[in-house]
Amino acid sequence: MALYAVRMDVAIPDDVDPAVRAETIATEKAYSQELQRGGEWVHIWRIVGQYSNISVFDVADNERLHEILWGLPLFKWMTVEVTPLAAHPSDITVGGAP
Repeated sequence: MALYAVRMDVAIPDDVDPAVRAETIATEKAYSQELQRGGEWVHIWRIVGQYSNISVFDVADNERLHEILWGLPLFKWMTVEVTPLAAHPSDITVGGAP
């Protein structure tokens, strides 16, 4: 498994029909919660004051993360930044400092 931090900034155009907007957001929420329950979407944090989040994914590989991100209903309106993560030697939970 591989860990990734992913920043997602959402910019839904102002001219999107309000019903389409609401349905897309609801579908996005259900999709993300399914992935959270399945253990692949480990954490999600809102970035204060922005329509953005930082999430942590624990997935098999790059291809799986790509599949998840492209499956996001809001993806077409997102800017996404992916950062691969590795354990830090000072992390006490992974055998670092006593």
